[in-house]
Amino acid sequence: MHVFTLSDYLKQEFGTKVYKLSLSSGCTCPVRDGTLGTAGCAFCSGGGSGDFAEPFRPVAEQIAAAKRRVDAKFPRGIPAGQRKYIAYFQSFTNTYGSPERLRPLFAEALAQPEIVALSVGTRPDCLPPEIVSMLAALSRTKPVWVELGLQTMHEHTARAFGRGYALPVFEDAYRRLKEAGLCVIVHVILGLPGESRRDMLETVRYLAALRPVLDGIKIQLLHVLEGTALGEQYKRQPFPLPSLDEYCRLVADCIALLPPETVVHRMTGDAPKRLLLAPAWSADKKRVLNTLRRVLSQRVPGESPEP
Repeated sequence: MHVFTLSDYLKQEFGTKVYKLSLSSGCTCPVRDGTLGTAGCAFCSGGGSGDFAEPFRPVAEQIAAAKRRVDAKFPRGIPAGQRKYIAYFQSFTNTYGSPERLRPLFAEALAQPEIVALSVGTRPDCLPPEIVSMLAALSRTKPVWVELGLQTMHEHTARAFGRGYALPVFEDAYRRLKEAGLCVIVHVILGLPGESRRDMLETVRYLAALRPVLDGIKIQLLHVLEGTALGEQYKRQPFPLPSLDEYCRLVADCIALLPPETVVHRMTGDAPKRLLLAPAWSADKKRVLNTLRRVLSQRVPGESPEP
């Protein structure tokens, strides 16, 4: 089974290996600052899902530090001056602020010659027209991706983890972003409490049916983390989580539902080992990736998942 991965896409677009630099914009989140709540989403760590991002400081300093983190991953044949990166503003909600403050941050990142694209992680309810217009203007210099944290299409699950917006809000934001010519990537979490396999596949079917076609998807395993509401719930009364094999088969089923042009940006994800409560198998990334490769290689092309 062929998967159109982010690595494939980046080599196709830029002709070489490209790495993301995880950065911070200094934004918070409406479910943390009291606008919609103060606890954040139940699964979200104190780092705002950006535990590996650089701390907020001048953008050039963040980029320099983030490059030092990833440069060892580049093939030896690519000298420092020819390495390419994506500026990924990852932690918290990176459009939760005024265009006057955010535009200079994003523009400074895009101005660096080694930066080939900007990726902005955010929420669908934090994309007013002036922010979308600002991102669209920036995209006229280099590609701009907007990453939306949907996680699930199911309202009962979203209410349980405190997402703070309803599905029509996502649909409106998606439409406006695509009309503005922006690339949209959607985050999905597999393994949320109370969701069945059918529920999770319904979310991916819903995304696969979006028009215009979804540019990219991030499929994320639910990590139960210390210091989160979900972590406290798990310690009081553990809820079921998928085994490694179950998860990998589910990922294969999800990918089988996607349009061939949708780029798969992620199939699992990392959690800080110091915070990880469950599932324990997810800490062994090499084993996870090897199992994913095996399951995907054994998948018959065109085989549809069970209902």
